Amino acid sequence: MISESASVSDIRPLDDDLAAPFQIEGQPARGRLVRLGWVIDDILGRHDYPEPVARLLGEACALAALVGSSLKFEGRLIVQAQGDGPVTYVVADYDTTGGLRGYCRFDPGRLAALGAERPGASALLGQGVLIMTIDPLDANDRYQGVTATKGETLAQSAEEYFAQSEQVPTKVRLAVGQVQDALGLRWRAGGMMIQNIAEDQARGSTEEAWERAQILFATLSDDELIDPGLPPETLLYRLYHEDGVRLFPAKPLKAFCRCSQERVAGMLQAFPAEEIEVMTEADGRIHVTCEYCAREYRLAPEGVGQAPSSIP
Repeated sequence: MISESASVSDIRPLDDDLAAPFQIEGQPARGRLVRLGWVIDDILGRHDYPEPVARLLGEACALAALVGSSLKFEGRLIVQAQGDGPVTYVVADYDTTGGLRGYCRFDPGRLAALGAERPGASALLGQGVLIMTIDPLDANDRYQGVTATKGETLAQSAEEYFAQSEQVPTKVRLAVGQVQDALGLRWRAGGMMIQNIAEDQARGSTEEAWERAQILFATLSDDELIDPGLPPETLLYRLYHEDGVRLFPAKPLKAFCRCSQERVAGMLQAFPAEEIEVMTEADGRIHVTCEYCAREYRLAPEGVGQAPSSIP
């Protein structure tokens, strides 16, 4: 528990790139905190996204880590948002090993036409949906929840998702920005969510306590979520020091991608020889770029693709 009397030396700061659960002491509210430093800078730095698109993808990655890190089994949590706006698709993929990856598809012309300096999620996505997919590693059944996108950040859509799909009162805050350090300008992201624990006979009504937790949560700022000099313990103490808050061990996060030469070759096996020939470029190779990590693969056309369906 973080106490007022604890000195800085008594509290060991957690590193960046983590997801950690916490519990407000004596109150029916629990939460999770995500801090992304090098991980989100790596993910966003692999693409030359305009700033509004990068921010939206950063929000999706923070949200995927917040929700995915609570899974009790091995597998994946995929957060997708798609709509009829300039950004047609954004996806963040969280693996329960702590891996994160993501990418966006957008129309540069329509994005420029918005004119806004920092358009929010509603302007970027237009009319659309937020989809969360839970994909267990050892099961065939996937669970998918869908809700309409709502508000200026993905956080508001996530709150609506939990209200509809999970029926759990939830508050979410997401923040993305750039900070200057000795190595230059780098991306950072952060997220926090709190959820009400349902009342029962022993606990009684939780309404008043939940209202208080929300009021304090609303004082959280974007700058606090992404500040590299503000340890998670200190951030939580600022919010909930009157009640006390217990921060549990954090899970480290990392940037990752599942792409490989073998996966790309396997994907190309689905194409007929005629299309493989069309894909082959002047250097005699097929060039495939991973949408997630932007790594380029160059494969020889021999041995990939299906045989022609008929030979004249």
